[in-house]
Amino acid sequence: MVTYEDVEAALTNVIDPELGLDFVELGLIYAIEVNDGHVHVTFTLTTPACPIGPQVSEQIEEFCSELEGVKSVESSMVFSPPWTPDKMSEDAKFALGY
Repeated sequence: MVTYEDVEAALTNVIDPELGLDFVELGLIYAIEVNDGHVHVTFTLTTPACPIGPQVSEQIEEFCSELEGVKSVESSMVFSPPWTPDKMSEDAKFALGY
């Protein structure tokens, strides 16, 4: 059975092309729900004007669908609360000079 941790690990493959860091480290993944093989990921972007939203949704579906036990994958892009650099991991802050 797929777990939260499995999904989170898969999401480390979703990379922000401008920053070169993954969405988990950047704090752009707001929620992961796993229920009987059905996965729902809520994410945001660094700014609402960022054009990569559809690409991110596709990557979330691709990487999570590869996990054993996943029956379906859905994602939702939200902008509330807005992303801020304080949501990044300490490693990401260090890598980006924060």
